[in-house]
Amino acid sequence: MKDKKLVTINNLFEGKEIRSIWDSEKEEYYFSVVDVVGVLSDSNIPRNYWSDLKRKLKKEGSEIIESCILFKLKSSDGKSYFTDTLDMKGILRLIESIPSRKAEPFKLWLAQLGKERIDEIYDPEKAVSRAITYYQRKGYSNKWIEERLTSIIDRNRLTNVWQENEIKNNYEYAILTDEIYREWSGMKSSEYKKFKNIKKESLRDNMTDIEVALVNLSEVATKELAKKKKPYGLEENKKIAKQGGHVAFLAKEELEDKLGEKVISNKSNSKKTF
Repeated sequence: MKDKKLVTINNLFEGKEIRSIWDSEKEEYYFSVVDVVGVLSDSNIPRNYWSDLKRKLKKEGSEIIESCILFKLKSSDGKSYFTDTLDMKGILRLIESIPSRKAEPFKLWLAQLGKERIDEIYDPEKAVSRAITYYQRKGYSNKWIEERLTSIIDRNRLTNVWQENEIKNNYEYAILTDEIYREWSGMKSSEYKKFKNIKKESLRDNMTDIEVALVNLSEVATKELAKKKKPYGLEENKKIAKQGGHVAFLAKEELEDKLGEKVISNKSNSKKTF
């Protein structure tokens, strides 16, 4: 079962991604050590840099090694692997072991990041505002942002219904999601990403406003059908997911007929295009 207290969050420092896990129960971040090493050392192969430093620290009996926790984080190939992580205290200790002109700016960034996350716990509206600002800076239109935020809400509502219908595991969520996508788009999610030539990026963040709207429709339809028919287990829910996806398929077909063109785009970035 998915641990709801753990949330994967990818933050940016000077444009470079720092993968991390947020533990809502402990109110603590755990950062990918390799990503932090990459930022501080400017190494072309940060994994090797960390491997060498790890051996050195182990010989010295450093507490950093003992503090490392393995979490599964998504890699650049789109797959998830167990990765060394450290909490904020551990990262601050790690910084002292890496000669870097970025040490002080990175410490300030960590402090601000922790403050923002705590603030968002007590005022969730700040998290929404931060997401909107992020997308605006990336060049997305307000219309697209509205559709994207709606899709996040609809997705959460759908997964809640699936949980009520005895869908508990991540791989089952993935199977049902693929069933929905395949029905309305003709592709499962991984094939859709390949079609758009993206790997690590979010598929929905690379969709046009029409594509996002179709995703929303397919998931809302699936949710309402599941609430009405109350399917139990994976196989029954797959049938409902396919029905929900078909609702969006019919909408897509009608729109394409009216427009006289396909609405699924292979462009890998929807921003600044509408």
